[in-house]
Amino acid sequence: METNQIKNIVKSKYSEIALQNKETNQSSCCGSGSCSTEVYNIMNEDYQTLDGYHPEADLGLGCGLPTQYAKIKKGDTIIDLGSGAGNDCFIARNEVGEDGRVIGIDFTQAMVDKAIANAAKLNYHNVEFRLGDIENIPVSSSVADVIVSNCVLNLVPNKDKVFKEVFRTLKQGGHFSISDIVLVGEIPVKLKDAAELYAGCITGAVQKDDYLNLIKTNGFTNISIQKEKPIHIPNDILKNYLSNEEIQIFNTSKFGIESITVYAEKPKSCGCNVTCCT
Repeated sequence: METNQIKNIVKSKYSEIALQNKETNQSSCCGSGSCSTEVYNIMNEDYQTLDGYHPEADLGLGCGLPTQYAKIKKGDTIIDLGSGAGNDCFIARNEVGEDGRVIGIDFTQAMVDKAIANAAKLNYHNVEFRLGDIENIPVSSSVADVIVSNCVLNLVPNKDKVFKEVFRTLKQGGHFSISDIVLVGEIPVKLKDAAELYAGCITGAVQKDDYLNLIKTNGFTNISIQKEKPIHIPNDILKNYLSNEEIQIFNTSKFGIESITVYAEKPKSCGCNVTCCT
């Protein structure tokens, strides 16, 4: 698919998802329409034990808990890429306190509107939400102490550009903690071509090694995987795209889908290299 076609699919689908309930989103692949009756909570992890959690902002769309691992401090400025209804932003706001600042960026107007409404209900004045494409983050350079994101980069066609933008908007010595979906092995062509599963975070994912290499080649250091877990796609979702024989082959192959939470830092000082010091 062409880049604009992919973006239109994602924008349209997540406008619908903004109006869905959490249970529908959790029983599908990142809120895609392919809901499962086999299992509950395919990707999303439980936020309810984290301080700052607000149920109205939790649409069940994530694949990790990046804010739990993000080493956020009081007074920090945080950017959340793909902020949805504000779930990770409100967790981060609890960490930064009244003197900190949280900026949520989302591609979908319906999500931004929902997040703004949630922040207003909570009377949060140091949390803001902006409409924007994370391939061109609508934030000045060297603003953020920490960047978080939860199951979003897999939806973006140009992941290299996103990591360049993450580097640009982080302060020197800043860091990110990003949860995402990655692949280990080849995905079946029928799944790769399924627009529904692109919106559902699967088809847009890249190989784990390629993902980590993108981070390294964009100048980040101290890269580590903070958490990883396998993702199982139930058969009643797979049957929408694969035959019974293909499902059996898929389930017994070495191919894998994983959720990973990755940490990396922008160097504190990098001499006069223009690319590094952006």
